[in-house]
Amino acid sequence: MRYKVTFVVGLALGYVLGTRAGRERYEQLKKSARGIAQNPAVRNAAESAGHTGREYAGKAFAAVSDKVGDAVPASLAGRVRGMRDRTGGGAEDEWGTSNT
Repeated sequence: MRYKVTFVVGLALGYVLGTRAGRERYEQLKKSARGIAQNPAVRNAAESAGHTGREYAGKAFAAVSDKVGDAVPASLAGRVRGMRDRTGGGAEDEWGTSNT
């Protein structure tokens, strides 16, 4: 519920600011956001955060697999492996990062 309220408040705030500021201000904000996104420090931080997230996800997957691996029915385990194979498993995505 909290997330819905936050979303609605953000949507309303964005609408109000957008209607008052106009197109010129929108273009100005867009240009500055693009500049921030293309900043090498920001890109490195985002890449590092993504790498760390994938690392922790892999560790969590291994921990859960070790504890629950035998309790999962073979048919379900096969489906999960099949889905992972379909998505490319450890292949790199379009940004050159591992997809595991």
